[in-house]
Amino acid sequence: MVRIILLRHAESLGNVDELAYCRIPDHALPLTARGEEQARAAGPGVRELLGAGPVAVYVSPYVRTQRTLELLDLGDIVARTVAEPRLREQDWGNLQDPVEQEIQKLKRHEFGHFFYRLAHGESGADVDDRVAAFLAEVKERVREDATHPETLLLVTHGLTMRLLCRRVFSWSIDLFESLSNPNQVEPRILTLHNGTWSLDRPFPQWRPSPDGTTQ
Repeated sequence: MVRIILLRHAESLGNVDELAYCRIPDHALPLTARGEEQARAAGPGVRELLGAGPVAVYVSPYVRTQRTLELLDLGDIVARTVAEPRLREQDWGNLQDPVEQEIQKLKRHEFGHFFYRLAHGESGADVDDRVAAFLAEVKERVREDATHPETLLLVTHGLTMRLLCRRVFSWSIDLFESLSNPNQVEPRILTLHNGTWSLDRPFPQWRPSPDGTTQ
């Protein structure tokens, strides 16, 4: 049985100050003081979910995810840690112009969050492709490498979590676009048992899916 604990990073500067993206690269945005407290407080709960170990950790290489992982203080249950670029946030480009970003957000809302490609970055579909490649590779590692733990922790980003689950469960684009991010350091647990994936609880949903499908 394979278990994947998905965890969104704690509160970052970009979550409370959108203008931060104009002066700090997305990958370098730090946690806020509140985010640091959130990550520390989440540690015992995450350790309980992971059990006695061993655990393989895959973490987005962004500062906010790396720092979240550090503050969880998981100790010696971690057998290996891999900084995995395919688990990064959707790329919005380099230093962002606030006026242009508002225009991009409006266009993305009108066009659809999955297919709209940001002018200097990625579409949701691009992120979907890279998480699919990651999933295929990590499943192969678990199957072929007897030393690879069957419990995995992925410290990543909200949209990345939703798209990874979309791939696992073949959710429709309509359903994906109806889902919201989980709260900071709020886990979701994917379990693969006898060839079937399950999710411990659904994502928040801001509207019913137009095609009628559900999580």
